[in-house]
Amino acid sequence: MAQRSAAPDDPAAASRGISRRTQSDIYRAGISGMRPRVPVDTDALEDAARKALSAEAFAYIAGGAGAERTVAANRAAFGRWQVWPRALRDVSSRDLSIDLLGVRRATPLLLAPLGVMEMAHAEADLAVARAAASLGVPYTLSNQASFPMEAVADAAPGGARLFQLYWSASDELNASLLRRAEASGCEAVVVTLDTHLLGWRTRDLDLAYLPFTRAMGIAQYTSDPVFQQLVRERSRATTDAAAPPVKVTPKAVAAGVRIARKGAALTGTRSVRENLRSPLPRAAVETFLDVFSTPALTWDDLAKARQWTSLPIILKGIVHPDDAIRALDAGVDGIWISNHGGRQIDQSVPTLEVLPTIAERVAGRVPIIFDSGVRQGSDVFIALALGATAVALGRPYSYGLGIAGEAGVREVVRNVLAELDITLGLSGHNAIADVGPDALRRA
Repeated sequence: MAQRSAAPDDPAAASRGISRRTQSDIYRAGISGMRPRVPVDTDALEDAARKALSAEAFAYIAGGAGAERTVAANRAAFGRWQVWPRALRDVSSRDLSIDLLGVRRATPLLLAPLGVMEMAHAEADLAVARAAASLGVPYTLSNQASFPMEAVADAAPGGARLFQLYWSASDELNASLLRRAEASGCEAVVVTLDTHLLGWRTRDLDLAYLPFTRAMGIAQYTSDPVFQQLVRERSRATTDAAAPPVKVTPKAVAAGVRIARKGAALTGTRSVRENLRSPLPRAAVETFLDVFSTPALTWDDLAKARQWTSLPIILKGIVHPDDAIRALDAGVDGIWISNHGGRQIDQSVPTLEVLPTIAERVAGRVPIIFDSGVRQGSDVFIALALGATAVALGRPYSYGLGIAGEAGVREVVRNVLAELDITLGLSGHNAIADVGPDALRRA
């Protein structure tokens, strides 16, 4: 029997539904002249984030690969489907819950792993985890988080979490990260397959900005004992003359100070002056850039993960149906259909276009998680109707984080769930389990 995940403590929730509660809260606040903290409209949300974030942060979060045709194609794919309403059905009671990984979840929504959220807000992953937990939505913690996984667990002890692994060039490091994920209460490991080479991200390249070179988004690494040992070994083996030359400018000095501040986990001191003198903070950046991922990863390597953890293993980055079947043959516990939100390959196949085929071939043997192009509740409904078990939300919640911190994340996720609830009812359905391809029509 499936366990039940934590959900918001609201006795009236089942009878009213999140859509009615959300509308009521917004309209009642409007009587006093108060508007939502973040825009409800998806385009307005992105525009507000553009104004709230630095140019570098917005480029990193919003940008895609190449000419960003995959980003556009992901969105356009949803436009090729229409929700087909059915009338005169009693939809006064609606159930958004699903079964996923042996747990009855309050909703079919997950938060996708997004790295370097400190670019959006100082509380980064801590704020996201608290917001997700308050709504009963599992949070997939990024390997490129701004806080160690243990700190995130402490910030939202009641929240459901998955851990994303970027398979690094060090098997000892991979094993250590998965041990920590299991010990800190993560429910599954999400092995991301599509970032073994960094995508050609034109916005970041035009700004000559990669946050990892400033020691941002590497907290999972600098807090790891195996990585710390790799840094110490590198520091002993490397001379200053061997380090890549950096032209001294005010921005270079600022980057050096940031790297020094981030070096406390390695040096054992929070003194910026001491950390500037230590070779370890800079060596940590160089070590990360060396081990971050490996283009040599193959299907045969996946068996190692079973030795490193007893957690369920989900493969993220599956787009081809043949790879989905290969994943089943490898004995994984779930498939995550994703093209990384269009950030890795320009003119890639849109994920929604392949979802029905993959769902048909998988035939319910493992759960299917879907992302890329999801912006609102009706998108979630369409993906569920086409065969997804659960749907992951990415960029929108980071926009909410940048605009209004934890409260902004909560409002964005709440709004998506509210629109999903409305779409479910207006299409004539009472439960997510009742939604299938017959709920849609090809445009």
